[in-house]
Amino acid sequence: MRRAMTANRRIVALIVAAGQGSRAGGEAPKQFRMIAGKAVLAHAYDALAKHDAIDAIHIVLSNGQEPTARALLGDRAAMFVTGADSRRGSVWAGLEAIAAADGADIVLIHDAARPFLPGVVIDRLLKALDAAEGAIPALPVADTLVRGTGHVMHDGVDRADLHRVQTPQAFRFDSILAAHRGWDEGREATDDAQILRAWGHDVILVQGDERLEKLTYPQDFDRAEARHATPRSTRVGMGYDVHRLAANEELWLAGILVPHDRGLAGHSDADVAIHAIVDAMLGALAEGDIGSHFPPSDPQWRGASSDRFLAYARDRVAARDGRIEHIDLTIICEAPKIGPHRDAMRARIAEILSVSVDRVSVKATTTERLGFAGRREGIAAQAVATLSLPALS
Repeated sequence: MRRAMTANRRIVALIVAAGQGSRAGGEAPKQFRMIAGKAVLAHAYDALAKHDAIDAIHIVLSNGQEPTARALLGDRAAMFVTGADSRRGSVWAGLEAIAAADGADIVLIHDAARPFLPGVVIDRLLKALDAAEGAIPALPVADTLVRGTGHVMHDGVDRADLHRVQTPQAFRFDSILAAHRGWDEGREATDDAQILRAWGHDVILVQGDERLEKLTYPQDFDRAEARHATPRSTRVGMGYDVHRLAANEELWLAGILVPHDRGLAGHSDADVAIHAIVDAMLGALAEGDIGSHFPPSDPQWRGASSDRFLAYARDRVAARDGRIEHIDLTIICEAPKIGPHRDAMRARIAEILSVSVDRVSVKATTTERLGFAGRREGIAAQAVATLSLPALS
């Protein structure tokens, strides 16, 4: 985000994100819900931050919401403000916070629930402020409007002068701050342009954008997800590993310590199950195998917990904007019995991969006493990893 130089004006954006959004459904407030892998609030922030004119962004939240917002925004340079019980009160709190910080010449007041903001709308608003104290984006009403009582239709409404108002709403900062300070607390206000007009200033209408439609109901989120989701492809990888059983070794399988008279021998902790999963995940990514990332010849991996290898594979998937859809692990051995440990193994793998346990399957089989596993000389494991990755262009 670069400091604005146009006409030496300091331009600050204020995102209002203090609502609960109960009509949108879901467990989280709508500003924290995900669309195309990113929180609604993050979409709104990024749309403002990428515009060259914006100097700073303040976000108004409800009390106690800041930790969630910080986690979703990562290292984005936002300043947080605790809002009030009403939207007007929250906006006022945000304006006072801006005034107490570095102030502003112009403020853009934007609803987080309109996250897909085209830069051209900001351009229109800023240009309109050359000749006015306030400007708002609006769209003409295209549908026929009627009055009605219950289910009974009455007369139509002339829509010639009607508009659908959107955000951000842009104002000269001193004017909108004074208007909020002078507002009658006994009156309700759902729109900042209304407050400025009551203070005696005209508000200019500029062309809005259909992409700025507000996210209100569950179907709005469904449409937004369909429109903005990156095309994805399913990738499947297979992994296989084997280690010999030896005396005086601990037996680590799928991230847990299993009681047994012998353990698996290897350069690391020899967790054959995790090694197979890591190979399957790296295979689905087409990024080689576990040995190419953690060479046995490297002394730093001697005795290392295989949890680290699995966390590494998880992070490699995340770095590609991927999702772990399913892990299917099969452990091949005569002993020990895997059944008593299956739930703990599933839970541990899910914990390391940061996925729900229903995405992890752990099975076991024998070789009917055939081969090295049948002779109890070693344990083998094979795994299949199913990932979802952005589709290649």
